[in-house]
Amino acid sequence: MRIAMIGTGYVGLVSGACFADFGHQVTCVDKDDSKIAALLRGEIPIFEPGLDALVASNAKAGRLNFTTDLKAPVAEAGAVFIAVGTPSRRGDGHADLSYVHAAAREIAGAISGFTVVVTKSTVPVGTGDEVERIIRETNSSADFVVASNPEFLREGAAIRDFKFPDRIVVGTSDERARKVLGDIYRPLSLNQAPLMYTERRTAELIKYAANAFLATKITFINEIADLAEKVGADVQEVARGIGLDNRIGSKFLHAGPGFGGSCFPKDTRALVKIAQDHDVNLRIVEAVLGVNDNRKRAMARKVSNAAGGSLRGKTVAVLGLTFKPDTDDMREAPSIPLVTGLLDMGAKVRAHDPVGMEQARKELPDIEYCDDAYACVKGADAMVVVTEWVHYRTLDLERLKAEMARPVVVDLRNIYRTADMEAHGFIYESVGRSPEPAI
Repeated sequence: MRIAMIGTGYVGLVSGACFADFGHQVTCVDKDDSKIAALLRGEIPIFEPGLDALVASNAKAGRLNFTTDLKAPVAEAGAVFIAVGTPSRRGDGHADLSYVHAAAREIAGAISGFTVVVTKSTVPVGTGDEVERIIRETNSSADFVVASNPEFLREGAAIRDFKFPDRIVVGTSDERARKVLGDIYRPLSLNQAPLMYTERRTAELIKYAANAFLATKITFINEIADLAEKVGADVQEVARGIGLDNRIGSKFLHAGPGFGGSCFPKDTRALVKIAQDHDVNLRIVEAVLGVNDNRKRAMARKVSNAAGGSLRGKTVAVLGLTFKPDTDDMREAPSIPLVTGLLDMGAKVRAHDPVGMEQARKELPDIEYCDDAYACVKGADAMVVVTEWVHYRTLDLERLKAEMARPVVVDLRNIYRTADMEAHGFIYESVGRSPEPAI
């Protein structure tokens, strides 16, 4: 089938490449001339493991193309996916749908023959209705159906998530649209991926509800971590103990500095705004946002306390800047408020990240960036682990201590064992684990 993917950001590029790998003919469209030119040269604008090879192989096979011209790909397509950004609107937290609406108007002018227009972007409930209205008003003779097909991709594991999904949600009551989307996803039937058909508005709400629930699990275990530190318990064992209950599950029960990224903060804020617009109070979700914001700001105080109560004139080495490993995404990363707080306390900050430093410089221009972890900690009065990149787990602890001015380590991801750090003579602080043996 011919597919047009509008938007070559994270969702659009991963989805387009995977659809092409299924054997479909996919054209990815973007208004950014430089991004399309780079993609045509084989340069990938985002870091996602395996994506460069997937794009290259399908482009070489002729199944994946890139262009700035929307008209021809849409006219030829049986399905057009809208995968443009929906960032938080400045000032009020609502999702900014201007890119979605603009895409709908352009699509309307190019539709030829029956076409399924699919919202892949994360959008508030009722957006499909508005997209349908825009297309109908722009081109009253168009033969089309608007469906919702939310994405559930984890950055760093997006290709596997796409090819081995927990579920595929399709929101439409139109049988023709169901058949088209069923044909598109048919290659996944071998993996027994459940294809869930529902109403369009329900599909739109599923995406927000899923992200809000996962954000709640993260925030819950972070608050339990604070309690664990006070009472001498180990939050990792607490998480394992409750996660073995199959009603709860172990995923997203890892204590840390708070959630970030392109989805959870934006989508939970948007869900709260949707609810407020309908006179509904989502007090749990509102609390999740407040606790998460406060937690990110509190991490700088945690570093200060570990370093003796003052950071003025001291050097702090920050390992990891992206919001999670295996991505270069800095959106809402906990490192941003952490580093800002450290600077406000008078510290000099050095930082290292395996792939995120180019993006980080845009957010944090006033710090020093280092090429490797050992250069970062050289002469430092404290080291902070912010992102759990795998090679930080295997750093030579003897060398680490020898390079530092003071052996203070604040591990916000619990990647080290307390006994190992104490055996090497570190002053070690982690999250949700008492520095002293439990009594």
